[in-house]
Amino acid sequence: MVKTPEKSTILVVDDETVNLDLISILLRNRGFRALAASSAIEALSIIEAEKPDLAIVDYMMPGMDGLSALREIRRRYPDTYVIMFTGKGSEEIAVELMKAGASDYILKPFVNKDLIERVQKVLLIRQVELKNRELLRERERLLREIEEWNRELEARVQEKTLELKKAQAEIIQSEKLSTLGFFSAGMAHEIRNPLNSISLFVQLIKSGLNDPEKVEYTEKIMMEISRIDGILRKLLDAVKRPKFEIKEVLIDKIIDNTLGFLKSRIEMHKILVTRDFRRIPPPIAADPLEIEQIFSNLFVNSIDEMHEGGSLSILLDHNDKDIVIKISDTGKGIPQENLNKVFDPFFTTKKTGTGLGLSVVLRVVKTYNGKIEIEDTDGKGASFNISLPLTGLTIL
Repeated sequence: MVKTPEKSTILVVDDETVNLDLISILLRNRGFRALAASSAIEALSIIEAEKPDLAIVDYMMPGMDGLSALREIRRRYPDTYVIMFTGKGSEEIAVELMKAGASDYILKPFVNKDLIERVQKVLLIRQVELKNRELLRERERLLREIEEWNRELEARVQEKTLELKKAQAEIIQSEKLSTLGFFSAGMAHEIRNPLNSISLFVQLIKSGLNDPEKVEYTEKIMMEISRIDGILRKLLDAVKRPKFEIKEVLIDKIIDNTLGFLKSRIEMHKILVTRDFRRIPPPIAADPLEIEQIFSNLFVNSIDEMHEGGSLSILLDHNDKDIVIKISDTGKGIPQENLNKVFDPFFTTKKTGTGLGLSVVLRVVKTYNGKIEIEDTDGKGASFNISLPLTGLTIL
């Protein structure tokens, strides 16, 4: 039986007593059962006896080092997931750790809140993946039953086939959630490495500047780094809506701000932007970052389809009930056969990209009881019609 993350057992492996005590206390304060080992050899013995859900292992240890311990744990105890601690933040080490089977890695020194969040996310991924394994084993059992019953009665075969189809549908849904959650965690991990480097170099540049205007530029860069990191955190929790903050949101301001962030890309591809703001809607109660994701994803998709120039049009209006938005471009358009698939997670016709952008748009629109439709333009660009309730909005 897969345990919930809150009841998980976590083994901390570090040759420094201070780190062992600090992390163990931190984990126990959050309701976890914490075990401690001062060496990799001791850790393997504890894992053999206690079967912990997660091990937090230091990269640098005497005797058997953390990387060797990681490989041994993944080989002998695959149900014990591993987070690595390291004071070395090179990309080579990160790639080596992930290839060896680490679920995540954390740089020293760490922030307590960040550690707990990483632990909770890895445990959630583990929970989903282990549940998926149980479903796959159940699927195999059902398949064997069907083969046996096929030799007895055709009627019983048909009955069990219906049960199998139901089980398969549940497995597919579970696999989608597991894959999406795992992908989000992996994407955040890969993006945060260069973000951390950018942040460090910007801080170094700022410390040597005397020009107030240039100092202001570096501060704006840091603000954008924080903004990107905030969006990544929202993508990590793929199976349920992440934390949100409801404020008064002006849709026209969100659109203008998003266009401002993308100004350099728009100019680089020589795209003409037309803003047709017929009536400015009153503010609605929403999370600004969630609403911004609608426009950032749709605008980026349009820009990517118009590398040689084109036109991006945004119509904004409202009636007594809804805010009405229409976003159109003059790109290559969406083939007829893909119209019903563009909102599916990971569906993409691009050589690069995750295929998650329109899935995020759909989720956000649905969260606010809105609707989004693709207008059939017969291959002459793409056009999305969005409506968001203006009054009587129910925040889920």
